[in-house]
Amino acid sequence: MALAASSSSSSAILRSVASHDFSAPKISSLGWLDQHMILPASYNLINRQCRVKPIFSDQKRSQSMIPFAATVAAPEILGKGESEVPDDYDKLANDLEGASPLEITDRALKKFGDDIAIAFSGAEDVALIEYARLTGRPFRVFSLDTGRLNPETYAFFDAVEKHYGIHIEYAFPDSVEVQALVRNKGLFSFYEDGHQECCRIRKVRPLRKALKGLQAWITGQRKDQSPGTRAEIPVVQVDSTFEGMDGGVGSLVKWNPVANMDSLDVWNFLRAMNVPVNSLHSQGYVSIGCEPCTRPVLPGQHEREGRWWWEDSKAKECGLHKGNIKREEVLEQVNGNGNGNGNGATHTNGNAALTDILNSQSVVSLSRTGIENLAKLENRADPWLVVLYAPWCRFCQAMEGSYDELAEKLVGSGIKVGKFRADGEQKKFAQQELLLGSFPTILFFPKNSPNPIKYLSDKRDVESLMAFVSTLQ
Repeated sequence: MALAASSSSSSAILRSVASHDFSAPKISSLGWLDQHMILPASYNLINRQCRVKPIFSDQKRSQSMIPFAATVAAPEILGKGESEVPDDYDKLANDLEGASPLEITDRALKKFGDDIAIAFSGAEDVALIEYARLTGRPFRVFSLDTGRLNPETYAFFDAVEKHYGIHIEYAFPDSVEVQALVRNKGLFSFYEDGHQECCRIRKVRPLRKALKGLQAWITGQRKDQSPGTRAEIPVVQVDSTFEGMDGGVGSLVKWNPVANMDSLDVWNFLRAMNVPVNSLHSQGYVSIGCEPCTRPVLPGQHEREGRWWWEDSKAKECGLHKGNIKREEVLEQVNGNGNGNGNGATHTNGNAALTDILNSQSVVSLSRTGIENLAKLENRADPWLVVLYAPWCRFCQAMEGSYDELAEKLVGSGIKVGKFRADGEQKKFAQQELLLGSFPTILFFPKNSPNPIKYLSDKRDVESLMAFVSTLQ
C-alpha cells in the first residue's frame, strides 16, 4: 500500500472530514480488510499473527515513561540478536522509501520491541496506532499533556484508550517551570515574544525526559505538513535533536511511517478503518496543538496556517522536530540580517528574541569577562564545570535537560556549574582560549590547576557527566 506524496487543499480534506462518523465505532473484522485493501505480499504473515495474537501481550509494564526511563538499563546489543555493526539508517531509509506505512511500522516494532513508542498528539496521527494494531505486535503509545489542550482533545484521548484497550503514557511539564513562566510573563506571552519558550517548557523538555527511556520513537510527520521544514523527512532517521536511553549523539532513532502520505491519504485510511478521530476536525481544525495556538483553517489554506498564525508560515516547528530545520535556516534566524551579535538577543521571526537555553537557577551564566577571569585563575575557590554552547545548536538543545539536572544535583557539592554562549563574536575567542571545537564543549576547571580539562565523550547524559566530574574532584 505504497502511497505517493501529493499536495491537496484543506477544502478537500475538510470535505472528507465532514463525511466521517465521529461516534468512534469498533472495527468489525480484519477479513473486511483482506477484501477491500491492497496490501504488500508480506502482509499475509502479519495478518495471520494479528488474528491469533493479542495486541497487547505485556499489560504489566509501567504506565509512565519517566519511571521506565529511570529504572530500565540499556540492553546489550548482542542480547537482542543484532549485529555488532551499527545500522546504516540512511540506507534503510532509501530501502523503505517505497514501502507502505504498515510495512515500515512493522519493521520498527519488530526491531525495537518495548524500547520504542508511538508519539500521539491527539490528532490524525491516530493512524499510527491503527497501523501498529494491524501488525499484531505489542506497542506502546505516549503523549504530551501540556495542560493547555482543548477539551475535545482530552475526550479523544479517552476514546482512543477505550477503542484500543490501551493506556496512553502521558508526560507532563515541570510545574515549577510553568509557574515561573506564567508568573513572570502571563498566560499568553507567546503572542508577544513567540511560541518557542512556552513550547520548550510544556513540550520539548517533557519529551526529552520521556525519550531517555527509549531507543526509538514513531512520529506522524508527513512531507506535506510544513513546506519549510518537513519536505525532505525520510521514513527512518537518526534523531539529531534528542538522546535515547544509551545517551550520546545517535542513541535515538526516529521512524516516520506516514512521511510519504498526504493528508487526504491519511483521512481515507481513517475512514476505511472506522477509527475514532478528534471532533475538532469536524469544526475546521486540521493540525491540532494547544488551544491558544490552534485555530480552524479556511478552504484553500494550508493546514499549518492554523498553528501559530502570527508567526512565519514556513518555519512552524515547536521544537519536537527541530532537526528538520536546515542549519543555514537556523543561522539566518539566529543572526537576523547575517551579522552575529555575540551574546546579545537575536531574532527568529521578525519580532521575537531567540530564547536562551540551560536556564536552570543552578546554572551560572558567565559573561566574556567572567569566563576570562575563571580561565586565568591558578587557584580557584571552587572547581567549575562550564559548557560552551549556542542556543540554536541542536546538540546543545538535546543535552539541556541532562545539564540542568546535573547542575541541580551538584548544588551544595562545592562544584559550580556554568555556561558561556560561545557563538557569534565570541566563537573565535572560545576557539583560541577555551578549547572550543564544536558545540557543545564541556570544560572542567579544577580547584588547584590553571588548565581546564575537556570532556571528550559524546555521551551527555547525567550519569556520564557525573562520572566525569567525580573523577576530577
